[in-house]
Amino acid sequence: NEYTSVIQQVGGRYVQASAIMSNPNTDPHTFEASASVAREVSGAQLVVQNGVGYDTFMDSIEKAVPDSSRKLINVQKLLGLPDSTPNPHLWYKPSTMPAVANAVASDLAALQPAHAAYFRANAKSFIASLGAWNQAVAAFRQQYPGTAVAVTEPVADYLLQAAGASIQTPWAFQADIMNGTDPSAQDVALQRNLFTQHKVKVFLYNQQVTDTLTQSYISLARANGIPVVGVYETMPTPGYTYQSWMLAETKALQQAVASKKSTEKL
Repeated sequence: NEYTSVIQQVGGRYVQASAIMSNPNTDPHTFEASASVAREVSGAQLVVQNGVGYDTFMDSIEKAVPDSSRKLINVQKLLGLPDSTPNPHLWYKPSTMPAVANAVASDLAALQPAHAAYFRANAKSFIASLGAWNQAVAAFRQQYPGTAVAVTEPVADYLLQAAGASIQTPWAFQADIMNGTDPSAQDVALQRNLFTQHKVKVFLYNQQVTDTLTQSYISLARANGIPVVGVYETMPTPGYTYQSWMLAETKALQQAVASKKSTEKL
């Protein structure tokens, strides 16, 4: 639904955008498309999908309901990323949505040429409105360079990297949690040591996907005075746009480091 937010802002009054995945209580990695999803896709003139193996079910649906006039934006391909890209959470990368907004404006202009200037103006306004988020990221990078953080999975890794943070959690651990497999005992111990030995300033976890292991780390972080930040895999609704959501996540990170304030829910 973060992509839906961008499409709607660019399309404005001439577009009706809807999200296939928006339930904050479900894990997008285990999402299974239904017949209603297939009907929705079959009626769409423009489809935006993430790629990087995140929403492969869309490929099957698009092949099952072909439409030569349908516009398709695959964000992975738009950004020129290989299939081997390890982290699929592309919307946390500050450079992603400007490219998406421009691509959406271009495709909508092709579908509705009479409104081309309107779509392009909206895309320009959208990109400009990301300024507050970009400034917050740059300020964090300048004020708290190399901040050591722990995570459960790579949901916000692109944002953390843009903010100059140093992610201490082993990649193998992050990938295992993301893919629903048990991490190795060695990685579990390494992650635990980050808290007990106070090697990190903040702990970020996927607020939408928690299990007993994640809960144990949340408790451990709290017990060791390490602030906890819940990050979201899909945009919390209602009340947020893509821009305000990303800014809120970044502010939660900043407050955790500056004031030791936990923000487990937006």
